[in-house]
Amino acid sequence: MSLYLISFNYGDMQVADADMPAVAEAAHAVVREARAAGVLVFAGGVLEPRETTVVARDGTATDGPRAGRAEFIAGLTVVDVPSRDAALHWGAKIAASCRCAQEVREFMPGSER
Repeated sequence: MSLYLISFNYGDMQVADADMPAVAEAAHAVVREARAAGVLVFAGGVLEPRETTVVARDGTATDGPRAGRAEFIAGLTVVDVPSRDAALHWGAKIAASCRCAQEVREFMPGSER
């Protein structure tokens, strides 16, 4: 089994406010399906980029995103599946439910669980 990150960036989900409850329920349904299938490791969304705190190597913390950043993860799912095709299957389900494209990336071998 391999771990895959399925994610989308802030601003990619262009959904009318009135449609958000339906989108949220569809996304939660996919998460429940992945949990029932035994492949879900984690799923969640993150707050807007302005809610970011950057911690430097020296431990200094600065509120706000790093200067020059153009893209920020908005939502992510981690699945533990037997193949890239299986990860792409879940990526497609998430893309349909969230109404936006998803990036599917395998974690490096040896990644901790």
